[in-house]
Amino acid sequence: MPPESPHSAPGRTSGSHGPSFQQLLLLAFLLLAGLLGASSLRALHTLEQLMLQSRDGAAQATDLSAAAQALSQRGQALERAARQSLVLHDRPLRRSFESMSVEAQAILERLRAGALPADQARQWRRHLDAIEALLDAPPERALDNERLVAEEFVALAALHAAIVASVQDMNARRAKELQGRIEASQRNVTHQVVGSIVLALALALALGIWLARPFKRLEGAIRRLGENRLDQAVLISGPGDVRRVGQQLEWLRLRLLELDADKARFLRHVSHELKTPLAALREGVALLQDGVTGALNTGQREVTQILQHNTLVLQREIEALLRFNAAAFEARQLQRQDTDLLALLEAQVESQRLQWQAKDLRVQIEGPALSLQIDADKIAVAVGNLLSNAIRFSPQGATVRLTLSCPPGWVRLDVSDQGPGVAEDDRERVFEPFYRGLHQPGDAVRGTGIGLSIVREYVAAHGGQVRVVDAGDHSFFRMELPHA
Repeated sequence: MPPESPHSAPGRTSGSHGPSFQQLLLLAFLLLAGLLGASSLRALHTLEQLMLQSRDGAAQATDLSAAAQALSQRGQALERAARQSLVLHDRPLRRSFESMSVEAQAILERLRAGALPADQARQWRRHLDAIEALLDAPPERALDNERLVAEEFVALAALHAAIVASVQDMNARRAKELQGRIEASQRNVTHQVVGSIVLALALALALGIWLARPFKRLEGAIRRLGENRLDQAVLISGPGDVRRVGQQLEWLRLRLLELDADKARFLRHVSHELKTPLAALREGVALLQDGVTGALNTGQREVTQILQHNTLVLQREIEALLRFNAAAFEARQLQRQDTDLLALLEAQVESQRLQWQAKDLRVQIEGPALSLQIDADKIAVAVGNLLSNAIRFSPQGATVRLTLSCPPGWVRLDVSDQGPGVAEDDRERVFEPFYRGLHQPGDAVRGTGIGLSIVREYVAAHGGQVRVVDAGDHSFFRMELPHA
């Protein structure tokens, strides 16, 4: 088995470490889902806390209001028990008063724990202490004390009304504070959700650009390979599987370089091997025509003329093969410079003046003055080949037009003539090397079939395109170059 090439397929090279594109994509989705999920959970937690605070606040407000009402009711019961015990000197009524007093003080303690103003609690205790002192006074002062007790309970009733009002104000204030916290929490949750969405979008955009960048480089590498621009190495960074694809493209580029070099060597070898016997054949035919070996009769002279014609045709074919090979190689070596396209067109028209004047043709150049960074020599060859093709196929006395225009992003050159045009069956193959179309002028020298191929090589090397455009009865060639 033959040894492997140094540029053999990278399937057995050292594996590319690191996560794959699929794993990175999954990680990106998980990261975005985690970000949005965390924001949603935080919003739910905040909502739950607000609901608990609202429920606790409502329960506390209800409890305080009930306690204030209960304290007021206990005050009325205390008043009845106190006055009756004072007038009747009834011990059970006094014990009932004391029992209700303890309950009232417990209710007051609940209110105080619920943020009842301390001065109101102190006033209530002072009134209760005063009432108890009056109840403990000697019996002979009962009538006077009964009036004083009544006054104390009137003051206590007013204090109960003030306590109820304070509880209502306190509940209203707490409800307002709770509403403020709810609105603030709502704003915070809104900001968190919006911030999470914006952050997720920015993160998704950044990840998308970062993950798409290797594929853009892959696309550019494939396009360069398709345009036969093999001078730049394929270096792709990114996920492991994308790097492996880049290694395979680099291997393909090296193989294409080897094949291209083999083709060039083969063409040079074949051309050299053919030119040597061809030169000897031409010399031999020339000697026969000159009568070196003796005078030729009419039949022999016709044979030598046929031999001379075919040797000339064969020589042109070999020279065309060499020119095409040289053009394919030179297309990868551009020397760009700022070039006046109108001046370039005028120079090509002037260089072929004898050809178009011999057929009494009119050559017109139309379009604005344009300047472009191109390899002037190669584009001049391309324009010259298109112009030569138009002159060759134009009828006597016709007009050839070179129209320059500038559509967005491009510089366009249309080369049109009044000839038969390119046959529809030929339009897909007219740029193939050594292909000759169906419509050939009968009075012209037979072409080699490489002129348009060289045009395509040089235009593609500039990142442009050349094609046949159907214009009804006639067709013409359109060349487009990118214009930055």
